[in-house]
This record gives sequence, C-alpha cells and structure tokens, in this order.
Amino acid sequence: MAPHTSNIRVQPLAGAIGAEVVGMDLRQPLSTDAAQWLRDIFLKHQVIFLRDQAMSLAQYMAFANAMGKPSEYPFVKGLDGYPCIIEVKKLEHETVNFGGIWHSDTTYLEQPPMGSMLLAREVPPYGGDTLFASQYKAWETLSPTMQSMIDSLVGINSSAKADVSRTREDRLKSDGKAGDRTEYRSKHPMVRVHPETGRKALYVNIAHTVGIEGLTDEESAPLLHFLFQHQVKVEFTCRFVWQTHSLAFWDNRCAQHNPVNDYHGYRRVMHRITLEGDTPR
Repeated sequence: MAPHTSNIRVQPLAGAIGAEVVGMDLRQPLSTDAAQWLRDIFLKHQVIFLRDQAMSLAQYMAFANAMGKPSEYPFVKGLDGYPCIIEVKKLEHETVNFGGIWHSDTTYLEQPPMGSMLLAREVPPYGGDTLFASQYKAWETLSPTMQSMIDSLVGINSSAKADVSRTREDRLKSDGKAGDRTEYRSKHPMVRVHPETGRKALYVNIAHTVGIEGLTDEESAPLLHFLFQHQVKVEFTCRFVWQTHSLAFWDNRCAQHNPVNDYHGYRRVMHRITLEGDTPR
C-alpha cells in the first residue's frame, strides 16, 4: 500500500515492464516505510519513473542511499564532491550517445550494480527516449528445450567490446579517469536468479557478452546472436519519454536499457548513480 499520508499512485507503462509513480516528492526525506514501499514497486515493475523531481545533488544522493549503496563508475569521473554521480551527456556537436546500445550496466564487473538511476537535467526538444526490456519475460518465453540448454551456461563479459567502447569515447576524452584499467572481464551465469524476487532472468547482453565458457567463438556466436535478438522483442519493452527533472530507476539484474540516439544537434545531460550489487548466481 502507498504511504497513507499522500495521494501517490502507480501507473504501469506497458504490459511487461515499467511503471510511473505519480505524486511522490523525492526532495523530501523518505521514511523507512515509504522507502520500502517504493523499493517493492521497483522490484515488481523492474523500472520506475518519477517526474518533476528537481533535486539538488545532495537530495539525489540521499534518495540513492535510501534505495541502496551508491558506487563509482569505473571509467568516468564523478562530479566534484559527488564521486558516485556521473554526467551522462551528448553535446550539440557530438553524434554518438553514451551507452547507445542495448545493455545491462557494467556486467563486466565481478559484482555488477544492483540498479541504476538517471535524473534528467537537460533534454532535447524531441527524441532521446530510453527503451527498457524485461529479462524475466525474455527467459520465460524461451522454449523448455532452450531453457534447459542455456540454464547452466556461463557467459564471458568484457568492457572492451567494440560497439559499446565507441559509445564512451567522447566522455572518456572529457571526463575519463586517469590511469584506469582499459578492460574489465567477468564470467556470469547466462541465466541468473534474482536475489530478492527469486525469479530467473536472462543475463547476457549484446554490449558486453563476448562468448560462452567452454564453447568456441564459432559455437557461441549463433546462440548469442539468437538470444540478443530475442531478449529485446518489442512485447518485452517499454519506452520512456524524458522531461527535465524526470527520474528513472531500473533493476540491472532483470532489465536492459537502450538510449535512443535520434537528437543530433541538441544537448542532453543526465546525472547517473549506480547502486552496488552482488555476485550473480
């Protein structure tokens, strides 16, 4: 039940994933009950959206701390005084957007983030929407034979896959961390069990998954190609149209996202925080 002192309501955005929470002001400190209620809505819908959240950096961090434990992004420096908040931006003269490919954030880490949140500071007059895809649905709609075949497989993930590396080049030039590692690699189950809901989710992504443990590249490529296409079917997705001060908070353990790069010549500036996760099982 929503916090009883407010007129908060939850409006699902699509059949598979996503809901907008209306009437909640995140500039105010959340009570324990309110934070738990919002966390439950997040777990149910995999990504939640709240509009009109004109938060200061301190208020934004306070909200993030109420939802989890913020962590630093490995490649881009945080804002002064707020190392866990990075700017995700595309400027007027740039043609490539940051992270502009379907992915779950930083699956190349041994402990990828539990969730990520994005707060819109400047948005283009049109375009720049973000797509989200349910990996619960991606798993549940596979045939029983395919499920049994991939359930025990382990994916190999890398931060250096060419398609996604290009999407951070502009930010590394302007905001990159000096002397940081050029590549991170990890191995994770291709099907993970969500540690809070107990549901299974497909856990590969075209941005970071480069192979399958125990298979040759030639053997793994067609299987991964099929899964990459399957997991972002339109019926598994929702689409969010940004406005200034809109906030999205998504669950990296069971959802992927893809920012649409269709606003050349305009500026888009967002503030992102990622929250610490666990080792996928």
